[in-house]
Amino acid sequence: ILKPVGEQSAFKLSGFHELGEWRPFLFIPYFLMFLLSTLSNSILIYLIVSKRALHSPMCVLIGLMAVVDLSLPIFFVPNMLLSFLFNWNGISLVGCLIQMFCLHYVGTFQSTLLAWMAVDRFFAICRPLYYHKHMEIPTFLKFIIVPLIRNVLLIVTIVSLAGKLTFCVTDEIDHCFCEHMALVQLACGDISMNNLVGLLAAFLIPTVDFIFFTLSYIIMLASVLKSGKSHLKAINTCVTHIIVMAVTLTFALIAFLSYRIRNNFSSSTRVFLSTMYLLFPSCFNPIIYGVRTKEIREQFLKCMNQIKVLPQCCNAAN
Repeated sequence: ILKPVGEQSAFKLSGFHELGEWRPFLFIPYFLMFLLSTLSNSILIYLIVSKRALHSPMCVLIGLMAVVDLSLPIFFVPNMLLSFLFNWNGISLVGCLIQMFCLHYVGTFQSTLLAWMAVDRFFAICRPLYYHKHMEIPTFLKFIIVPLIRNVLLIVTIVSLAGKLTFCVTDEIDHCFCEHMALVQLACGDISMNNLVGLLAAFLIPTVDFIFFTLSYIIMLASVLKSGKSHLKAINTCVTHIIVMAVTLTFALIAFLSYRIRNNFSSSTRVFLSTMYLLFPSCFNPIIYGVRTKEIREQFLKCMNQIKVLPQCCNAAN
């Protein structure tokens, strides 16, 4: 029995249903990760916005990354937590498509931001005399306009194709949020085009960004080593950034391909990997790009010192 997409009133998100009575306990680790992401990224945004010393191009990019990392979990974690505790797992088709667009577009923007940061570091390390020229807003827009158009076109195409599908009577999405293939596999018609566009998006956005990101850092490392300058800090920073992005990309690609290639993954494992490629960078990017950045770390320590001094001043006044 088929229902046209317009008549499909709602779906149920049933991720981790295999855990049965243990499912509510997932609230604890996911809530702690959500709390860490929210607090760390909020502090990072506050520092960059309020401190004039942090208004450099690199810090602005880190601030944008923090905005992305703050907003991405908000699109799905609160609903997921309510589902764990109270089994509130209903979502309309329109709501599902909107959530799908927000998650996938903001997620692609995350990887593209890392590529922009690589451009910034490339000019700062390899072309320092031309840094300010290339990092001026009109000039820098030339580097970002093509990736932005690419991201919008691919994600809009994915969501539009998913919205045109005809679904079976079953309304249970085996996931904690509206991931593209989790919804598409419920369709009863031909989904080969959805599969193709989804794979193109996976390889043309995060994979291409990761290759560009990695090559940029390799060129930077080669330049630092060739110059004979102190390079331990640069190597440490580059390797850390590459590891974090590689782990995130691995989670994402395994989750994407698990729907398309025969494998022994349980549905809970697939859902876990999907949540991790969204939550993992949101939790660790503030540490990698915030705390480890000297200027941001100094401003953070100044704020902490001011907070410690404030109670002492109040006590002295009393």
